[in-house]
Amino acid sequence: MIESNPLGFSLEKIVKNALYEDLGQQGDITSSSIIDKSIESSFVLKSRSKGIVSGIKVAELSFNLLDNSLVFEKKLTNGSPVKEGDIIATVRGTASSILSAERTALNFLSHLSGIASATNEMVNLISKTNTKIVSTRKTTPNLRILEKFAVKDGGGMNHRFGLYDGILIKDNHLALSGSLSNSVSLARSKCGHMVNIEVEVDNLDQYKEALETTADAILLDNFELEDLIKAVSLNKKNKILEASGKITKSSILEIAKTGVNLISSGWITHSSPSLDIGLDFS
Repeated sequence: MIESNPLGFSLEKIVKNALYEDLGQQGDITSSSIIDKSIESSFVLKSRSKGIVSGIKVAELSFNLLDNSLVFEKKLTNGSPVKEGDIIATVRGTASSILSAERTALNFLSHLSGIASATNEMVNLISKTNTKIVSTRKTTPNLRILEKFAVKDGGGMNHRFGLYDGILIKDNHLALSGSLSNSVSLARSKCGHMVNIEVEVDNLDQYKEALETTADAILLDNFELEDLIKAVSLNKKNKILEASGKITKSSILEIAKTGVNLISSGWITHSSPSLDIGLDFS
């Protein structure tokens, strides 16, 4: 997450929607029924497992947008490693407000820390190679910017953020445009000089054709290891090569060893398990 938070306006909208989803029009009827509004308390956000932290800013916003009198004090920064029992932050103030924002804050923090942790595990597995892990557009609707930054907190890199900031010509584009070479030529003629073009291929024949185009990068979709090795050896023009498709922890190192520049994984954003984090009375 960007600590200076230049995207605060976007984050506030995301968090406000999440708070409304949980509180609705009536608010936290459990806390308001049981806890006197004059009671003030202190709580800690504590990790219950090993991983990498991400999402501290949105956790803070979850408390402060509900009650701006709450005092949130972070003990760690995004990207920090944690183990069981480590305190990520403290929050002090009106107890009922803290409990009302608890689940929203934890949902963000646990989910994003899970993405950072899964990414970091992948990154560590290939740390002795020159290959980088990148995320995809397989993200939770409306949470992409948070999930993309969580990938960075875990040591990964981002692919394009959306359809607006990079050209990726995929199989359906090729089917509709007529040919790979024609697709790249059309894209190059219509995009600005600052826009990169990547083309997806699923076999070596397509790959060889892509090498002769002006594409900046080539995505090798579901290539077998031997074909990845061959593709790298044929890449005399030093185009960026990206391996993708069914990437697992057991296969990622062998894929990286082929010499591809990037490995993209949708799993780290759409299926990584949440990091277990709790809010404890202190």
